[in-house]
Amino acid sequence: MVANTVLSVMAYNYPAEKISVYLSDDGGSDLTFYALLEASRFSKQWLPFCNKFRVEPRSPEAYFRTASSQPLDLSHDHDHDQWTFTKKLYEDMKRRIEKTTKVGQISEAIRKEHKGFHEWDFVSSRRDHQTILQILIDGRDPKAVDIEGQPLPTLVYLAREKRPQYNHNFKAGALNSLIRVSSRISNAPVILNVDCDMYSNNSESVRDALCFFLDEERGHEVAFVQFPQAFENLTKNDIYSNSLRCIMEVELRGLDAHGGPCYIGTGCFHRRESLSGKKYKDANKALDWKGKNDKGKAEEISAEALEETSKFLASCTYEENTEWGKEMGLIYGCLVEDVLTGLVIQCRGWRSVYCCPERKAFLGAAPTTLLQTLVQHKRWAEGDLQILLSRYCPLTYGYQKIPIRLQLSYFLYLLWPLNCLPSLYYIIVPSLCLLKGISLFPQMSDIWVVPFFSVFFGNRAFSLGELLIYGGTCQEWLNDQRMWLFKRTTSFFFSLLDNILRLLGFTKLAFTITAKVVDDDVSERYEQELTEFGTDSPMFTILSTLAMLNAMGFIWGLKRSVLSEQSLFLNPFSLQAILCGLLVFINLPIYQATFLRKDKGRMPTSVTYRSIMFTIVACSIALY
Repeated sequence: MVANTVLSVMAYNYPAEKISVYLSDDGGSDLTFYALLEASRFSKQWLPFCNKFRVEPRSPEAYFRTASSQPLDLSHDHDHDQWTFTKKLYEDMKRRIEKTTKVGQISEAIRKEHKGFHEWDFVSSRRDHQTILQILIDGRDPKAVDIEGQPLPTLVYLAREKRPQYNHNFKAGALNSLIRVSSRISNAPVILNVDCDMYSNNSESVRDALCFFLDEERGHEVAFVQFPQAFENLTKNDIYSNSLRCIMEVELRGLDAHGGPCYIGTGCFHRRESLSGKKYKDANKALDWKGKNDKGKAEEISAEALEETSKFLASCTYEENTEWGKEMGLIYGCLVEDVLTGLVIQCRGWRSVYCCPERKAFLGAAPTTLLQTLVQHKRWAEGDLQILLSRYCPLTYGYQKIPIRLQLSYFLYLLWPLNCLPSLYYIIVPSLCLLKGISLFPQMSDIWVVPFFSVFFGNRAFSLGELLIYGGTCQEWLNDQRMWLFKRTTSFFFSLLDNILRLLGFTKLAFTITAKVVDDDVSERYEQELTEFGTDSPMFTILSTLAMLNAMGFIWGLKRSVLSEQSLFLNPFSLQAILCGLLVFINLPIYQATFLRKDKGRMPTSVTYRSIMFTIVACSIALY
C-alpha cells in the first residue's frame, strides 16, 4: 500500500526534477523501508511506462487491477511486450514485499543491498530510536535516471527520533519534522500532504492545484488547496457511510464560498510559507520557484552529508523553546490538528480553496468494520469539541479575522459531540414514557402535529435529495441515516465524555489510529453489506441496549393501540409508537446480528446479555 502511494505521486505529470517525495514512517519499521527501496527501483520502469501509455491511475496496483488485460489501443508488438513486462515486474516486486512482510524480518541478503538497513542495529523499539533518514533517490545526482535517461524525483525515507521521555505529538509532530527536513533537502515552495493509504488517482492534480497558487489576481492569497477525500473500497450502498458524500460534495463547497474550506489532513497542497507561521501580510506575494536558501547549500554537499546534517531537524529536542507546534507548522494539543491548523492559517489572513475535479484526485481505503468507523468518528468529534472549548474557538479567535459566515460554518462540525444529547433524549425518553403511559407529543388529529411532521419530513426529504443529486442511492441514504444515529449515540457520546474527563484531569489526550487491514472473512461480509459487530465493545453495548429499549417501547405502544378504543388519530401515544417503530426499523441490523446471524460478525453473546440486563433495569425503573 505504501509503495503504491509513493509510486503514484512520483509519477505525476510534472517535471520529475521538481518533485521530491518524503515518506514519514512513524512506526520506524525496516519492512516499510524495504518496501520503499523496492519502489525506488521499480520507479525506473514505472515512470516512463506511465508517460508513454498515459496511465491513469498511476498506482500500479490500482492500474493493473482495473486494466487486468492489455489495452486494445497498443499499436505495436513492442508495446504489448513492454506492458506485459512492466506488469510482471510489479507482480514480482509485490511478491517480494509480501513474502518479506509475512516473515516479519529482513533477511541478511536484503540487508546487504542498502546501507540504510544498518540503522536498525541501533533501534531499541518503535518508540525508542534515533532519527533514521535515508535519501533513496538523490534528484541532484545525474545518475538518478530512469531506463530512458530521464531524471527521477528525489525520494527520502524519514523515521523521526522517538524517546519515551518526550511527547511526539502524533501526526502533527511527524508532519512538522517532514516540513523541516524537506526545507533542508529540497525546500520546494508547495507541499502536498497525503496519507499513506490514499494514492494519487489523477496525474494532473499538481497542475490543478498550481492554477490556484499562480492565479494573477488572487493566487497570492491562497495558503492551501484542499481536494476531497474519496475511497475506492466503498460498497455499492456505502454500508458505513464512509464516503461522507454530503460533507465532501455539499458542505465543503459551502465553506469554500464562505471564505475557504477547512484543512482535512490529506489531499492538500500547502504554500510552505503559510505553514511556517507567516501572516499573509508578511509573506512574499509570489512563489519562490528557485527555492534558494537551504536548497542552494544542499546542492553543494553529498547525499550522505546531507542526511547527517538534516537528522537533527527531526530530533526530539529540536522543538524545545521554539514556536513549532504553537505558531509554526501544525498546531499541537488537538486530536484534529488538521482542522485546527487550517483555522489558524485562515485567521492569519490567508484563504483556502476547495478543488473538486470530476476525476477524483486521490483515492483511499475506508474503514471496513462498524467499530473502526465509530472509533474514527469519536476521535474526530473529540478533537472538534477540543477546538470549541479552547482559545481557538472560531467565534473568539476568529473574531474580525475571518468572515462571520466561515466562523459559523465551523460550528457545523464543532458541535458534533453535543448532538448526542438531543439524540439520546429522543431515543430513550419517548420509549420509557410509552412504558409509563406518559404522552409527549400532540394527538395526530391536533393542529400542533403539523410542525412535528413538517420538520421531520422536510429534513428527511432534503437530505435524501442532496444525496441522490450527488450520485447516491436510496439504500445508501438509509445507511447514512442509520450511521448518523449510531455515531450520535456512541462516537459523539464518548467524545463528549472523554472531553469532560480530560478537563477534570482524569484522562490525557490519546490519538487512536484507524486500522485499515482486516481479515478475509471480514472483507467478505463487508462486500455483502453485512454490518460487522464481532467484538466486545462498550459502543456495541450502548447500541444493543438502545435497540432493545426501542423494541420494548414499540411492542408496548402496539399493545396500547390494540387495546385502546381510540382511533390512531385520537390516540395520544400514536406519535411515540411511530417514533419507536422508526427506530426499530433503523436498528434492524442489530436485531439480525443478535438473534439471527451465526457468522463471526454477529453480536457477541456478552454484549447481548449486558444489553438485555440494562434494558430490564431501565424498563423496571420506568414502570416502578
